[in-house]
Amino acid sequence: MKTFKNIFDFQAHFNTEEKCREYLEAQRWGNTPACPCCGSTNVKRFATNSRIFKCKEKECRKKFSVTVGTIYENTKIPLQKWFLATYILAVHSKGISSLQLATWLGVTQKTAWHLNHRIREMLTVTAPELLEGIVEIDETYVGGSETNKHASKRTVKGGAGGKFMVLGAVERGGNVKTKVIAKTDANNVIPTIKEFVATDSIMVTDEHHAYNKLHLDYTHKKVNHREKEYVRYEDIKVHTNSIEGFWNILKKQINGIHHSVSAKYLQRYCDESAFRYNHRKSFQDERFADALANCEGSLKWKELPAKTV
Repeated sequence: MKTFKNIFDFQAHFNTEEKCREYLEAQRWGNTPACPCCGSTNVKRFATNSRIFKCKEKECRKKFSVTVGTIYENTKIPLQKWFLATYILAVHSKGISSLQLATWLGVTQKTAWHLNHRIREMLTVTAPELLEGIVEIDETYVGGSETNKHASKRTVKGGAGGKFMVLGAVERGGNVKTKVIAKTDANNVIPTIKEFVATDSIMVTDEHHAYNKLHLDYTHKKVNHREKEYVRYEDIKVHTNSIEGFWNILKKQINGIHHSVSAKYLQRYCDESAFRYNHRKSFQDERFADALANCEGSLKWKELPAKTV
């Protein structure tokens, strides 16, 4: 396939529905189409309609296209628009709002919002490798400040009331992982870190009490931000600058593009930002291909609220 370095090249390459389908077939099946119902490769393509296949297994005999079993199944939106939206979310440094995407694609804002969330599902890594080596851990709060609300609408007084907590881990020079958690205490933080990080790693955190038991499973080093200590030179550089840099990227996406997000869907926005961060060294065509590789499955309208956010 011809590579593309910018959106002009991308649109010039995927300028017909047939080109999009051919690319999707190659990404999903390679040279051997497989029935999405039974998994058999004993299938044939219809001569009169090249989009349709039929399984030749006696127990199946189902007809299907390349979109069956993917987020594109039964969609009325052309694949050209799906592909363009996927490219934008995978490549653009801050993503795109549903309002802007609706204008670019010529669809309603509600359709663009649902399309965005389907694509964010594709940007979620379901079986990632554990982080290792030097891993920085930190937590952040996402959401509006309670002090900006009318007193009658405030839910919590003081602290981080009204905001949602996200725990993050980044491997120095490598990938980042995030998880929305209920509370920044040891009961939430320690199990999440064990999901993210290999046990022979060096953990670098700030002085937060939730990290105090990390030394039981990891080599644990701290910087004391309360004492205005931000980097310390030992056998390694002890700092959390990398994960704090990712938080800056995430908040620019949420505050600058979306302005506010629902707690229910915050994890998807985190996954979107993490996908771009983890592919920061990849070419644009590689980012798009990696995103499209996760198109299996679907996200139904009923799984999203009737009112957009």
